[in-house]
Amino acid sequence: MELGEAALTSMTTRYFTKDPVSDETLEQAFDYARHAPQGGNRQPVRFIVVRDEEKKQQLQEWYLEPWKAYLGMARSGDIEIVGDKAKRLLDSADYFAEHFAEVPVIVVACGYIDGVHPTDTELGRLSVVGGGSIYPAVQNFLLGCREAGLGTALTTLLCMYEPQVAEMLDIPEGVATAAHIAVGYRSTPFPRKLDRLPLSEIVFDETWGNATY
Repeated sequence: MELGEAALTSMTTRYFTKDPVSDETLEQAFDYARHAPQGGNRQPVRFIVVRDEEKKQQLQEWYLEPWKAYLGMARSGDIEIVGDKAKRLLDSADYFAEHFAEVPVIVVACGYIDGVHPTDTELGRLSVVGGGSIYPAVQNFLLGCREAGLGTALTTLLCMYEPQVAEMLDIPEGVATAAHIAVGYRSTPFPRKLDRLPLSEIVFDETWGNATY
């Protein structure tokens, strides 16, 4: 599979089959992940593959609480969901939450905190730079899964339960949970095209708002 096809068709999967996913199928995706760019070649990212039914059920219970709160606010209009496909998207995301434990594999992406070195902590806003040494590896993993014919869904909701997840999975101190990734075979074919903003709205020449394309 060409990189372009993988990148342009890797949409979030919320409906999975129950077919198992082997370690061999995931190996190449993890190999892509470990070759992702990160600061100083510190390689802070680690992954935990979760298949145990009891652990997945516990993850689902934790996931449902913040999700249901978000869903309620979205449906009441307190949180704006853009686009006329909002209801369908919310319904599919709710189905995913209710069936989280049935996904064949949950991959927990982690990172050593002392290996990320954020440079934006003094700007008076949410710090995001630290993720630059973690999320490229996560994206490489997602693309590797797509190449292997696997669907994925990345969520950060469970990071709210980092202490509980760390205890359940024996994650040591000094390691943060950055994402949880549902992995399995899609119940429907991959899309041919994703719904995204045009380049003219996201790429600017020299100054903000001056469209390049």
